[in-house]
Amino acid sequence: MNAISPIGACPTATPLIPESAPFTPAQRAWLNGFLAGLYGGAEAPANATPVAPVEEDFPWHDPALELAERLALAEGKPQPRRLMAAMAQLDCGQCGFVCKTYAEALASGAETSASLCVPGGKETSKALKTLLAEAPVAAQAAAPKPTGPAGEPVGFVAATRLTGAASAKDIRHVVIDLAGSGLAYQPGDSIGVVVENDPALVDAVIAALGADDALRPVLLAERDIARPLDRTLDLLSAAARDPREAAMLRKLADGDDDAEPKSADLLDLLQAFPSARPPLADLIASLPTLKPRLYSIASSPLAAPGRVELCVGVVQAEHRGRVRDGVASCHLGFRAAPDRPLHAYVQTSHFRLPAEPDRPVIMIGPGTGIAPFRAFLQHRAATGAAGRNWLFFGDQRSATDFLFAPEITAWQQRGLLTRLSLAWSRDGAKKVYVQDRMREAAGDLWRWLQDGAHLYVCGDASRMAKDVDAALREIAQKEGGMSADQARDWIVALARQHRYQRDVY
Repeated sequence: MNAISPIGACPTATPLIPESAPFTPAQRAWLNGFLAGLYGGAEAPANATPVAPVEEDFPWHDPALELAERLALAEGKPQPRRLMAAMAQLDCGQCGFVCKTYAEALASGAETSASLCVPGGKETSKALKTLLAEAPVAAQAAAPKPTGPAGEPVGFVAATRLTGAASAKDIRHVVIDLAGSGLAYQPGDSIGVVVENDPALVDAVIAALGADDALRPVLLAERDIARPLDRTLDLLSAAARDPREAAMLRKLADGDDDAEPKSADLLDLLQAFPSARPPLADLIASLPTLKPRLYSIASSPLAAPGRVELCVGVVQAEHRGRVRDGVASCHLGFRAAPDRPLHAYVQTSHFRLPAEPDRPVIMIGPGTGIAPFRAFLQHRAATGAAGRNWLFFGDQRSATDFLFAPEITAWQQRGLLTRLSLAWSRDGAKKVYVQDRMREAAGDLWRWLQDGAHLYVCGDASRMAKDVDAALREIAQKEGGMSADQARDWIVALARQHRYQRDVY
């Protein structure tokens, strides 16, 4: 254990209670405050009563809440907090910030783009612009923009398909070799993978700009050409020689619902607005930096020493006669190769197994949300944890979409999986989802939670996580005899005890 600096050792420095000390955060904060007063020359009264520090509460920091609910919870708060409430609340890092720091950067003027929140999309962007218009920030000197870590060299091993040939989805089991990287992780962590844009898209953008190949390295690895920002649209609008093109670009920048083309990448814009050609250097500078993509790790270091395994849904969709590739998923699924090293870093997560190995664990993760729970189960098996395990998993069809089926079935047969609840939305006349299975097993689920179970949710934030949260509230009301307000408070208490954790995106 780290020792506290001895009193008098450094009269100009305030000693701090180390994070490893056996105190709660509130106790540690009060002790640090006491030491600060003591070392600052203030004498603590002999009969002083410790006052717990006031921790700022962010009740809107919940991705299960609708935007209007979040904004209502932040009403009357300072502008940075109201801006934070408009974010998607995922702290996903795709903007180069987390929700709180992105809001503070917008409020201070250090960041000027209101369209960086990818999960929040147009809805968040419009809300941010409205809030900023109410209290415009003063122009400030440009501050350094945060960028993702460069990562350490890692080896790509394979990306084998998990879904069947007849599946509507292409989900890959990606294996990455960590040998020599110095990277280490725990179940629940994520890995940030540094990737490149689709080379074919880069070449098409260069051709549309009439630029030479000197631009290729920048567009390939440094700038995000799949997600132009509002500042890019503003720049194109100002440069457009055709008034109709300038007007449509302004509508796109404002997020108007009737503006076209929707969901445009840089190539779409260049093709749709040929009269809009700003100076090349300005155009490139307006584009966001290409940031690493985060994936939940689907392996335990005890079961997969020296490597990381992922569960990656390959994103491809046709828009306006052109197939669009997900930047990271298609890089990992199709373009990565063993002879082309990747760069990656580990993102430490709050998503953690209980410290007590005999605690029951409930895991709800349909689709690629299975990833951290495969890691959890591998780890529980490797450590011999005695706690019961209950997995809720589902997807479209059992025959083609049962990810990691052999492992999951074997865990059930061995008794590691105490219960397995499966939900297939396309196998029968009625669509069945994980929240339906929760309601069907409401009594048992409630008893597990009363026995001290930790409940985890991983997957889609926009629908699944909200539906699971709603089902949990219903179960608390039905099985626990609670009112709606009591059920809400009970869930908040579970979360504060770290017994209700979500890794949603």
